[in-house]
Amino acid sequence: MKLILIISFILLGAKMQAQKVFSTQYSSQADVKVFVVEYESQADLKVYKVQYDSQAGTNDGKWFFTEYGSQAKKKIYFVDYASQADLKIFFVKYDSQAGWRNNEKKQLMY
Repeated sequence: MKLILIISFILLGAKMQAQKVFSTQYSSQADVKVFVVEYESQADLKVYKVQYDSQAGTNDGKWFFTEYGSQAKKKIYFVDYASQADLKIFFVKYDSQAGWRNNEKKQLMY
C-alpha cells in the first residue's frame, strides 16, 4: 500500500512539474518577462511549442500554452526589447532541439 502511494506521489509530482505557460496581457501579471530572439545563439532557452499538455516537458524547453492563467505553472509576458527580458527564447522546429543554452537562467522556470 505504501509503495502505491509513493508511486502515485512521484507520478503526480512529475505531472505538476510540466512546463505549462500562459501568456499574460500585462507585464505586472507575469512571473517571467520573455523576449523572442532572432537567432538561436542569442537565446537562453530554445523552446518547442507542443500541441497537448501531456507533451509538455519538465523545464526542458517543451512548452504548452494554456488557455487560462490558472492552468499554467508559469505566467509569461512577451516584451518588446531584449533589455526588458528576464529570459531570451528562440522557438525551434523540432522537439529534439529544445533545451537550455544558459543554465544560470533555469531557476526562472521552476
